Amino acid sequence: MEGWPTQTTVVSAAQSVQEQPPGAPQVTVLLPAFNEELAIRGVLEEVVETLSRAGYDFEILVVDDASTDRTAPIVEEFAAECWQSPVRLVRCPLRRGAGAARKVGVREARGKIVVMLDADGTYPAAHIPDLLRHFPAYDQVNGARTSEQGTLPTLRFLAKWFIRMLACYLTGRRIPDLNTGLKAFKREAMLPWLWVVPDGFSCVTTMTLAFLTNNYAVKYVPIAYRRRIGRSKFHPVTDTLSYLATVVRIVLYFRPLRVFLPLAGLAIAAGIAKSVYSFWATGTMQESDIVVLVAGFMTCMFGLLAEVIVAHHRR
Repeated sequence: MEGWPTQTTVVSAAQSVQEQPPGAPQVTVLLPAFNEELAIRGVLEEVVETLSRAGYDFEILVVDDASTDRTAPIVEEFAAECWQSPVRLVRCPLRRGAGAARKVGVREARGKIVVMLDADGTYPAAHIPDLLRHFPAYDQVNGARTSEQGTLPTLRFLAKWFIRMLACYLTGRRIPDLNTGLKAFKREAMLPWLWVVPDGFSCVTTMTLAFLTNNYAVKYVPIAYRRRIGRSKFHPVTDTLSYLATVVRIVLYFRPLRVFLPLAGLAIAAGIAKSVYSFWATGTMQESDIVVLVAGFMTCMFGLLAEVIVAHHRR
């Protein structure tokens, strides 16, 4: 990543990650990690056991987002012991966030399919084969959680429900779980959209919306969800606001009329209603009536212009 040098420790693999060498693994399991010393080894063991038993040709790629605990040494120790698959570690010297770590991981991955899950033990690796069996028919397969096990579960549920309903409306698609951290996708399909992925908390939401708003085949598979091991990094206010802003921002990037047309319709309807009332009350339209109507029509024009720009860039 430009402006963000990384130190790459390669264990059990000798070739450059950028070359996509012959005989590259079928699947890369990407684990972004920040201070997950309590959970990381158990997650690695679970991934290796699951995919080895299922017979997949895979590698594990851990992107350490400048952890201050023993996360990186534990990964290196596990890599030295693991004989079932290559285990690689990318160590980032500066902490930039979960999204930045995921973007580094997608670029560094060797597999044609990237499976991404959190390193805190919340997502059972046993569900990975359930996602992989839907390739190559789908471009992205997501795990839809059947329960909420995070901190402040009631607040998280309400916030996620509202934002998910907004995203369903704006994208025109049913979305069972908008910000699931267990997802599998074709690496080549994700690479063109990494530019929209933020560095922070709402990165997985962006990855889902980028596919949904660009007509990729996306599927959801029900999965179990566990309490995390260690301390949560979720902030109820800033992360929720970031989450909401991400939904609106991505839809504005790719489906701007879904945002502009309802706003224009409301403004025009309000302008007409106000004009009718003014004419009934005073016998003439007021200047404010015209301002509201013009604002509605201008909003519609902005939306159409944005849609033309988006369509042009899609060509």
